[in-house]
Amino acid sequence: MQDQVRSTRKRTGGRLKHARNHRKDELGREPTETQVGEPRYKTVDVRGDNVKTRALATDVAHVNTGGETVTAEIENVVENEANPNYVRRNIITKGAVIETGEGTARVTSRPGQTGQVNAVLLD
Repeated sequence: MQDQVRSTRKRTGGRLKHARNHRKDELGREPTETQVGEPRYKTVDVRGDNVKTRALATDVAHVNTGGETVTAEIENVVENEANPNYVRRNIITKGAVIETGEGTARVTSRPGQTGQVNAVLLD
């Protein structure tokens, strides 16, 4: 189980004692790893009365061409600095370079957090 609680170790390496159990708001989750393909989404309850829509897979990107934004089909992932293996697996993250019908574009949104792919043309 992943969590976002303070470490169980001190700066010196000594152990800290648990003062209490885990809380729901300290929950950490596995990364979504949005893939190129038939659109699939998942909603996740988050803190407060809010909901996040995670894109598990998508084939559509909103590409900014300078003056206007157009919807383009994603063909594949060309480059991804987050992880070189993501290119082979066609996984889209923020900063990934994707090939679209409009041309090569860089992803500016976080599809695993927002549920959509926003990108800016590089050409």
